[in-house]
Amino acid sequence: MSEVTAEMIERGRGPDPRQIAHRRRLAEQVRSTREKLTSTGAGSRTFDIELLLQFARARMAATLPMLALTTGVALVISLWSAPVTALGWWGAANFAILTIYLMARRILKTPEPKLNLQRWQARFMLGECLQGAAWAALVALALQAGEFNAHAFLFVVLLLVGALNALTATTIPVVAYIGLAPIATSIVGFIVVAPLQSLPLSLAAFVAPIYFVYVTRMLYDARLASLQLRLEKDSLIGELEEATTNSDEARRRAEEASLAKSKFLATMSHELRTPLNAILGFSEVMKEELFGAHIVAAYKDYSADIHNSGQHLLGLINEILDLSRVEAGRYELREDAISLANVVEDCRHLVSLRAEKRGVSIRQAIETQLPRLWADERAVRQVALNLLTNAIKFTQPGGVITIKVGWTAAGGQYLSIRDTGAGIPAEEIPIVLSSFGRGSSALKNADEGSGLGLPIVKGLVELHGGTFTLRSEVRVGTEVIVIFPPERVMDALPQMEGDQQAA
Repeated sequence: MSEVTAEMIERGRGPDPRQIAHRRRLAEQVRSTREKLTSTGAGSRTFDIELLLQFARARMAATLPMLALTTGVALVISLWSAPVTALGWWGAANFAILTIYLMARRILKTPEPKLNLQRWQARFMLGECLQGAAWAALVALALQAGEFNAHAFLFVVLLLVGALNALTATTIPVVAYIGLAPIATSIVGFIVVAPLQSLPLSLAAFVAPIYFVYVTRMLYDARLASLQLRLEKDSLIGELEEATTNSDEARRRAEEASLAKSKFLATMSHELRTPLNAILGFSEVMKEELFGAHIVAAYKDYSADIHNSGQHLLGLINEILDLSRVEAGRYELREDAISLANVVEDCRHLVSLRAEKRGVSIRQAIETQLPRLWADERAVRQVALNLLTNAIKFTQPGGVITIKVGWTAAGGQYLSIRDTGAGIPAEEIPIVLSSFGRGSSALKNADEGSGLGLPIVKGLVELHGGTFTLRSEVRVGTEVIVIFPPERVMDALPQMEGDQQAA
């Protein structure tokens, strides 16, 4: 868990108003995007508005190139027509282009809820029709010129205009069709009255608008697919941001819950240990009859029960505190050079009397010439004691516990404790490794403990960078293997002075 920040303390355990507002905005964005996706395709207001706005942007971007084109065409027309005629055409064409530009600029400034789609589409249709008529007038000018070069030039211009319309009006095909209609009509009229030498060129110019219509339709379908993919991407991004926000909120709550748990455990450990020490002290005095024998002999047994229960409760409190520190990452390792073999041997000696009482024999195969480990001796001792206690607890009288300490193939050191107990079913292994988890064999045993031993062992081993492995088979036994990594083996260090003298 990350450290407690001043912001967390200032905010307390309540929700952050900024996070709430951010989550609300994300939820509205995701809901809006999902509504768009549920009504995809032409005909839905959301898509029609987006396509209309894209058309307006495209027309605004094409305004300058179109004005430059009309200026160049007007200059060329003046070579074979009267300058007044060229100037009049130039003014009419620019008027139509600027009309569409002003409409596009206005619609982009209008809020989407106030847009009237049918009215704006009708306006753009009228503007495109005016622009198409202005370009179609070039055919009449070409007929007046009567020159083949003029015919070729003007038809090339019409093809260029048709291509520009097909590219800029793809989001509203009907507008593109209306813009091409006057040009196609004028070309048909030219074919009827044109000289024979211009007929092939006229036919090619007539086929071109048909091709442009096809291209416009294909580009429109591609634009729809692209728009749908963009909406899906926006939806995924919104959902990802929402999930990230939820994750941050869950992490914040987890940190606050962990902080509250740590405060609770720290407070309760003090509040519980203080009376427990008094209970343990006075019950031991009464049990040992230090101030005289009890009048009733049963009181001595009661005192012993009180003392044992207090010790059990104190051990449970210590285990809970150890587990909470391990899980929170606050368990501080006091590392030093230790002998794994010596620590395990001390632990075996401590539990040997208990094993004898239960009729369980302990065998060991410990390599005594192992180099030292850089580890926390208290933590390693707790690991060994917990594993040995569990093995004795769940091994029937006459059973055998085998302890092994040695090298791993990678150069580390391992501790293996194997018993011939009832074993643990495979499906119960995750349960016994969880906090307060107890298997079916533990539930049958009146002395099964709190279910914190193995989780604490696993956490302490992982704090050392080691691995914890539990293997078990029903009616065969259980083996726990703890491996310390090669990085903690101190064989590369020079031998200590005390070891030289002992040798």
